[in-house]
Amino acid sequence: MNILKRLHFVREEISEIPGIDEKPSGGVKSFVSRIGYALSLGFKEKEIFFFGFLQWSAIALAYLLWVQMLDWIPEEIWEMAAESDDVSPADIILTIWSFFCVGVASYPVGIFTGCMGATHFLHKQNRESTVATCLKFVLPHSWPLWLFHWIDGWITTKQILERLPKENDHGSAVSRAANEALYYAWKLGSAGMLPSILTGNGLIASGKTSILFVKDNFMAIAKLRAGYSSLCWIVGIAAYVGTIGLFLFIDIGPAEETIYSHIYEFYLWAAVPIVISLSIIMLLLRPIYVLALCDLYSDYLESKDIAPTLPSSTSKGTSAMVAFGLVCLMLTVAYLWRDALGITQLLATPAY
Repeated sequence: MNILKRLHFVREEISEIPGIDEKPSGGVKSFVSRIGYALSLGFKEKEIFFFGFLQWSAIALAYLLWVQMLDWIPEEIWEMAAESDDVSPADIILTIWSFFCVGVASYPVGIFTGCMGATHFLHKQNRESTVATCLKFVLPHSWPLWLFHWIDGWITTKQILERLPKENDHGSAVSRAANEALYYAWKLGSAGMLPSILTGNGLIASGKTSILFVKDNFMAIAKLRAGYSSLCWIVGIAAYVGTIGLFLFIDIGPAEETIYSHIYEFYLWAAVPIVISLSIIMLLLRPIYVLALCDLYSDYLESKDIAPTLPSSTSKGTSAMVAFGLVCLMLTVAYLWRDALGITQLLATPAY
């Protein structure tokens, strides 16, 4: 969380750019114009689609892991939460569980997104691009890649939840617009962090480099981000509509029972449209966006007469892999021994 605070400057500096709140026109056209390069590279280096599949699988499994805790929360706690704004132990524990589920997904997503970017830089230097070569290129950057995608994933998850319709939404239109503006500033400001990490910078240094990169290529990146966001919005809306349509045909419980007794079943079945829509983003839209950013970043480096460094030692990524294993172990222990650890009891404790 301290690292998240230290990266606030990325969002704050970009949000000060005049006209940042005005989304540029032609975003989808700009994004579509990048499809040719992405597909041509994808057909030459087919591991790009493999990396996309692995990212999709990691997020889908993390979602299914997250859903499990919903089954541990009693019906009466869900009812109390719907009628009160008080924070209960279940709220706190579910937030912590959610945070670490995002973290578990972020390690493979960070590594395999980095591998996508690696194919671009290896291709630029006329070097062979294979799964093993890309991993050798990316693993030394495991820590910054993991932490960046963990932070970005947490910010994205919170924003998605913020956008969902709420029964008792007391937020004003002004506050929602301000929240969206800060989210957009983060996404735009961090656009250069992935390629910056891949070319040898640490997490904080990549944030500073990303700001310079975005400011130098503001309109091109803004259009690319706007196009990517618009298409993701369309896919997201389709998933939302698909979820509603799914529950028109599927009864998750008897009509006389309340929805609060079937929260787990609801979110479990919702995984179907979510995972389908996620496949479109992770297998098609995201590779185009990542490769386009890396291509822009390569041009940026050339304009500054900077040659990207391509490390070969994977030893630096060992500690990150161990830490990832420990996080997985911690979640496994919480899952298997939740009763003995008192987690189940706390989840059943009402707010006071």
